[in-house]
Amino acid sequence: MIKQTDGIVVGLISGFYDVQTGNQIVRTRARGLFRKNKEKPTVGDHVKIQVDEQGTSYLTEILPRVNLIGRPALANVDHVLLVISAVEPDFSLQLLDRYLTFFSWQKVAVSIYLSKSDLVNEAKLAKIKASLSYYVKIGYPVFYQWEELAKKLPSAIESQQIWTLAGQSGAGKSTLINHLKQDIEQETAAISTSLNRGKHTTRTVQLFPLGKGFLADTPGFSAIDFTPIKINDLCNYFVEFKRASVKCKFRGCQHIKEPKCEVKNLVEKQEITQSRYDNYLQMRSEIENGRMPEYLK
Repeated sequence: MIKQTDGIVVGLISGFYDVQTGNQIVRTRARGLFRKNKEKPTVGDHVKIQVDEQGTSYLTEILPRVNLIGRPALANVDHVLLVISAVEPDFSLQLLDRYLTFFSWQKVAVSIYLSKSDLVNEAKLAKIKASLSYYVKIGYPVFYQWEELAKKLPSAIESQQIWTLAGQSGAGKSTLINHLKQDIEQETAAISTSLNRGKHTTRTVQLFPLGKGFLADTPGFSAIDFTPIKINDLCNYFVEFKRASVKCKFRGCQHIKEPKCEVKNLVEKQEITQSRYDNYLQMRSEIENGRMPEYLK
């Protein structure tokens, strides 16, 4: 008798798919029809599997995805835990805004974790915290200690939700996941000082049970490409711009040269930070030129 059940792909290894079904993980192969239809199951996919009379398991259907992000890809992401380092690589508001805008475009919620805060002096840390207080004000939770994060994260991840780590190479994602799940051993790597960026230490995507859902360990995003975004939509992915735009004189205001623009008004009042506005203009230029600047690749 052939049995069929639903599950979530939690891992991929050498052509096999590990699928979480209830309280067990079933190792399956994908049916040939996926190759024929040029489809490929991905970690995070909700799928159907069947077990034949010989006990062999096959992945037979991929259910509709909410999103597909990252390289390697992860499907159906609910929330991103964005790891931004205080140093090695140096803290960067430009990089932070790129990630937040990208995930806003993908309609994925974000929480921010500042890593390596113990490696900077008090004055520099205070300056970074002052910058991050603005992001708290516009709605992004910020964590400074992994202990606080480890305490709150399990209750924050709801039933079957998928949270993923993201952040620049070398920012400390593998170190953080080591803290969050002590039984996971990820190698950590030294920073490439010549490029001020890290070497990738995680090679595959894997989901680990945490709270009522899953946490994904991924190689992260070392570069964000905005060129697929429509230029006139970009302003909507800056959350405080979108809120303020209802008071702009013109519908569809791009907050550049238009009169009576509420976003520019708030920038002048320093209620929207100048750095956010400058980074918005830089991203617009990037989309107009159709390619990423070389220094951000």
